[in-house]
Amino acid sequence: MPAADPWASQSRGARSGVARQEHLREHNLSVALAHVLDAREPPSRAELAAVTGLARPSVTSLVEQLIRGGMVRELLPRPAQRAGRPAVPLAPARGTFAGIGMEVNVDYLGLRAVDLAGTVLAERVEAGDQRTRSPEQTLDRLAELVAGVLGRLVGQGVRVVGTSLALPGLVDAGTGPLRVAPNLGWRDVDVVGRLVQHPALADLPPDLANEAKLAALAEARVRRGTPQPSFVYVSGEVGIGGAVVLGGELFRGQHGWSGEIGHVVVDPCMPGGPRLGTLEARAGQEAMLRVAGLPDGAPVHRLVAACAAGDTRALAAVAGAGRALGIALSGVVHVVDVDQVVLGGTFGQLYGYVRDEVARALDELVITAPWSPVTVGAARAGEFPAMTGGALAALRRLVQQPSAWLDRSTTTTTTTTTTVATAGTAAGGPA
Repeated sequence: MPAADPWASQSRGARSGVARQEHLREHNLSVALAHVLDAREPPSRAELAAVTGLARPSVTSLVEQLIRGGMVRELLPRPAQRAGRPAVPLAPARGTFAGIGMEVNVDYLGLRAVDLAGTVLAERVEAGDQRTRSPEQTLDRLAELVAGVLGRLVGQGVRVVGTSLALPGLVDAGTGPLRVAPNLGWRDVDVVGRLVQHPALADLPPDLANEAKLAALAEARVRRGTPQPSFVYVSGEVGIGGAVVLGGELFRGQHGWSGEIGHVVVDPCMPGGPRLGTLEARAGQEAMLRVAGLPDGAPVHRLVAACAAGDTRALAAVAGAGRALGIALSGVVHVVDVDQVVLGGTFGQLYGYVRDEVARALDELVITAPWSPVTVGAARAGEFPAMTGGALAALRRLVQQPSAWLDRSTTTTTTTTTTVATAGTAAGGPA
């Protein structure tokens, strides 16, 4: 199976400062673990001490605890560059802990389990039009899929840290409820309440988020670096969702409702009223299929194939969608001041045909473009990024409180450190 990188930036969560003695060890464990998980090149103990600001003996103690707890592993020593003991690189442990990211979308549901090293340990995707099912039927089926995967992971000795669920609608951050998912026909659904009725999820209640936000987390992880990335992410499926990432951190908004770009009106003069002139109505997958003369519900690869064959109706449909998307994005760019747009989902698959129209509209409409041109790129996080992002969000629980997952024998033999780690390029899940 493909690998999925689990950690978005947690530099804001690893700040230096005064820490109470009883919280100091937890803080330092979290920062040390985060740096190992986030590093592009496996760091040695000495490098970890340098980047965190911790004393070498403190780092040695922390690393030994993380190794015994199954969170970090040692790699083969590097060839010595000078006299002395060769450095031993540190890397995330494999197959010990996992987070599970679940997703319900209009035409499929599924889940993905990812370990600390970014390996996909298990995955289930089941195609089917969820609009023909009640919320209870869909959620019950999802729980059944989770139960099978959990049984397999437990049998392999993997400890599941937590679960997250991506939904195609307006979700209160964390525990919900799902307020509305127009393309599913769902409204005011207690998603968590339904799922925890199943034994498999009774002790693993999922955190809820919009699918575009969790996909953006996976994308932020792929694009991590110095400085941390800032971009607007657009996820095109039957509906259109979005997310804003600033400095590697997801911007959620007051209620967790940010990013609903599909409901931005791009043509208020449409016959029938502004609601028929939203971005989703003009550039959603079903709208493009209709203009292209393809059947309702046709898979997007048929639209891609029609464009590749030079079909004029298909090319015009995608170009019109790209123009509408660029208009909507210009407003977002003006408000949040970012200069990068990432196209995922349907737009990622159609990238070669939609990109120029989006870029042209942004160049024309964004007032700051002469000084800071807005770049448009394709998503890099792979297939089903919301499931990956959900797994990352679940794994963050371990990063925030490693001691809760360490073996009792480990926690009783530790040495309390007296310095506080400083911030840096650290690892973590969603904000």
